[in-house]
Amino acid sequence: MLNKSKFKLSNILFVIAVALLLYSPTRVWLLRQVAFSPSIEKIENLKEIETYSWQLKGLNSSDIDFQSFQNEVVLVNFWATWCPPCKAEMPMLQSLYNDYKDKIRFVLVTNENWGVVQKYFEKENYNLPVYNSISYPPKNFTETNSIPATYLINKKGQIVINKIGAANWNSKSVRNTIDQLISE
Repeated sequence: MLNKSKFKLSNILFVIAVALLLYSPTRVWLLRQVAFSPSIEKIENLKEIETYSWQLKGLNSSDIDFQSFQNEVVLVNFWATWCPPCKAEMPMLQSLYNDYKDKIRFVLVTNENWGVVQKYFEKENYNLPVYNSISYPPKNFTETNSIPATYLINKKGQIVINKIGAANWNSKSVRNTIDQLISE
């Protein structure tokens, strides 16, 4: 009799755990807890952006020609409002943006329209610059279809960080890397 009640209790707890993981806010919270700082590429492994020829339509900012960001430090992030890993890293990107928006360029790219993004940004109190791609992105950014996909580019056009999946973009190592790239 005792084994049956333990079995039933463990089944109930298992179902509750699975339900919580499937529930998006819980999944986003869990992903945020396990997000690590992204890895920095070794100098000998740095890949250069093949082209800066990329037109972007600003959803909450001006349209841009990515070419105007040559010789600058740039953080490019591909994301969507429906993506739990994207949602998990967004507060960390916002914190980084708050401190570095006047020092580096932030380019957050989505396929969604401004109405969807605006609703999400208002709910979460975000103000990151968001764009839709008008032309095809540089080849370096199309090697994966996964999101989030984030790239930190130095002033020489080299990809210093290439991270697919959620990461802690507000970490000390990311900040130290950005500070170093700014000073070069």
